[in-house]
Amino acid sequence: MSTHAVLELRQYTLRPGQRERLVGLFEREFVESQEALGMRLPGQFRDLDDPDRFVWLRSFQDMTTRAASLAAFYEGPVWRAHREAANATMLDSDDVLLLRPAQAFALEGMARPAAGERAPAGLLTATICPAPPADLAALARSFDAQVRPVLERLGAPVLAQFVTEPARNTFARLPVREGESVFVWFAAFADAGALVHHQAAAALDPIVGA
Repeated sequence: MSTHAVLELRQYTLRPGQRERLVGLFEREFVESQEALGMRLPGQFRDLDDPDRFVWLRSFQDMTTRAASLAAFYEGPVWRAHREAANATMLDSDDVLLLRPAQAFALEGMARPAAGERAPAGLLTATICPAPPADLAALARSFDAQVRPVLERLGAPVLAQFVTEPARNTFARLPVREGESVFVWFAAFADAGALVHHQAAAALDPIVGA
């Protein structure tokens, strides 16, 4: 399986009460149809703090194939057939960070639940840390060497780490957040209780609690 070097972190603000409608449409129509065009969708998530927010991830081999894959999808028959229904659920879909991996998700061997089957219970957090572009590489190294071991000892398995992809947006039809520089890391928890327990322990740690 080839490496995907570009990730979109997409956060959508939806019309009140429309999230489950979009989730159903997304899972039924938009996952396999995008992956058939060379994209990957590592995950789709309900924001637990906001019932009208939907978050999802989409990755590409590089910026050139990103442009070609997005053009093929958004000019193709699946999006044409369902775009009005999808867009009717949304207030804003432009909150998008374009990222590249410092440590990518390990997806090989993982199977997506079948249609209609619920995904295993769990919770994912995404921590977004602004930093100057010149500091991103050093920040990623420092995080991996000093912070990650502490987080994992305190019950927060780190799944992946990303930094801003500085290349120009190659598909202007879909805006991204430009002029920002961030380090992002993802962690997994069994449930909300495990997250609360981790946060309490982390607050007391001299390295991650500052």
